[in-house]
Parts: sequence; C-alpha cells; structure tokens
Amino acid sequence: MRPLIFLLIPFFVFSCKQTTNETSEKDPSVEKLPSVSSLKKELTEKGFSTFDYIDEATQDTVLMQQYFIAFLKRGKNRTQSKEIADSLQKLHMEHLGRMYEEGFADISGPFGDNGEIRGITIYNVPTLHIADSLANLDPMVKAGRLKIEVHPWWAAKGFMLR
Repeated sequence: MRPLIFLLIPFFVFSCKQTTNETSEKDPSVEKLPSVSSLKKELTEKGFSTFDYIDEATQDTVLMQQYFIAFLKRGKNRTQSKEIADSLQKLHMEHLGRMYEEGFADISGPFGDNGEIRGITIYNVPTLHIADSLANLDPMVKAGRLKIEVHPWWAAKGFMLR
C-alpha cells in the first residue's frame, strides 16, 4: 500500500498544477483584456478623442480618453410644488438610469452641500454636442429646476475610484 501512495502523490501534484495562462485559456469565465492599441483603435473609430503615454513608475502604457462632465446647476425655475418637484426627481432618476443602461453615462451623483452646483454626470460619448444634448434631455433641466454646464475631461481607461 505504501508504494502506491508514493506513486499517486506526484500524479496529483503535477495534474493539479496550472499556470495563469493555462487557466485563462481553459476557463471561459476569465476575461482577456484588449490591448491598449486595439482599444485605442476601437475608440478612435467611434469618434472618441484619446492619447496614451508610458507611466514612468510601472512602464505600462496608459490610455487616456476624453469624457464630458455635465455640471447640474441650480436652475431659475425652482418654485414647483412638492408633488411636482418629487415627480421631476423621479423622472430625473429614470433619465439617468437610461443614460447608464444605454452606455452614455458612467457615473453621476449629487453634491453634499446646498451650493449652486447640485451634482455631476460623466458622459462617455465622443463629442461635447452629444453630451450636452443628452444632459438637456433631463426632465429637471427641461422644467428649469436645473441647468447644464458641460466640460471636456480626460481620464485613464480602466482606472477605478477607490
């Protein structure tokens, strides 16, 4: 019995060992990331502005993409009743939900103070004109409770908030 165990141990050790490349090739749930050059080409073909640079610390190529930040500012018409304001807020949230679902917006949210700028939405679209048009479709903007100010903004692809 003992010689059998010594023969089986190496079999189990070597049969279970896989490298990272073997795992990703055999496991379809492991997603392969596109190369920077293929992602840059795809974005450029869709009309997005991009540039890349080499990170001196890591020697990685970082791809930058132009996004558009819409500042949602206090509008001139804020005299609606509570019921109408609540209804507009619900429609506003539905609008933002559609922007996420359709891939036009990546992040949005209100500011924590009661200042002139009420919140932001970051649009992932190729042009300022598209971002401005989408932001102005917001029911809160149409009703005058909010007004929009859009600015181009650059961010690295693939980096996450922490």
